[in-house]
Amino acid sequence: MIIAVASGKGGTGKTTVATSLALSLPDVQFLDCDVEAPNSHIFLEPEFTDETDAVINVPEIDESLCDGCGICQDICEFNALTVIPGMNGQQSNVLRFDSLCHGCGACTVLCPQQAIHEVPRTIGTIRFGHSTNLAGETIDVIEGTLNAGETLSPPVIRDLKSQTDLGKTVIIDAPPGTSCPVVASIRDADYCILVTEPTPFGLHDLTLTVTLTRELEIPVGVIINRSDVGDAAIEEFCYKNDIPVLLKIPFRKEIARAYANGIPLVRQFPEYRSHFNALFEPLEMMEG
Repeated sequence: MIIAVASGKGGTGKTTVATSLALSLPDVQFLDCDVEAPNSHIFLEPEFTDETDAVINVPEIDESLCDGCGICQDICEFNALTVIPGMNGQQSNVLRFDSLCHGCGACTVLCPQQAIHEVPRTIGTIRFGHSTNLAGETIDVIEGTLNAGETLSPPVIRDLKSQTDLGKTVIIDAPPGTSCPVVASIRDADYCILVTEPTPFGLHDLTLTVTLTRELEIPVGVIINRSDVGDAAIEEFCYKNDIPVLLKIPFRKEIARAYANGIPLVRQFPEYRSHFNALFEPLEMMEG
């Protein structure tokens, strides 16, 4: 079963929930898809034993074959290729903007002169490691990191998710928001846990995230963090939209202090382990 943990905004406690769930369950694979700022390793403390490059295939132009027709420029939706016409009988040149290329391959397929082939370009790193849960059992941990200066995180997320082990319970720590990296992370999940807080911003971003998950046809439940601060608008929204509230975590200085020190919620407060186990049981039955 694949469970994605997401939030419409940063700072809601998404990684707190994702790591606590991973530490509470048996036979877990944990995928940190928040590749622009992965921090689950602070709480899971895995021993990383291997790593590989995350790559994207970009076009390379064979100038001896290119006639400057401009078809590659016209079909590129991301403006990653620009044809500079030749002057005074000189050959046209094709400029490639790597930071804009999404690696879709359309230019390679449609070039009438077959002057384009693809070459790999490294944009990030995938690390593989192991941690242990509260019962002393192994958690497989895979973490993706986007290289500094790169702008396209979905290819790194796709490389990371290609390592998914469907024989385990897979926990995905998704990036915050509702943009392309989130779609790449939660797509194909069996269930999505949305972590929010009872504030106007929390409600606004929860509404956006629920809309996204419904477009992707992923069932959802909500965890309200800092549940005793703010108002009841989140619970009213969930009630009106038939969304289960899976758990409420109160605002406590001790919880915040543990988080600041990199101590997972369920290690500092073992009573929460039963809450996360109880949360998972109906999801497991739903899969069956």
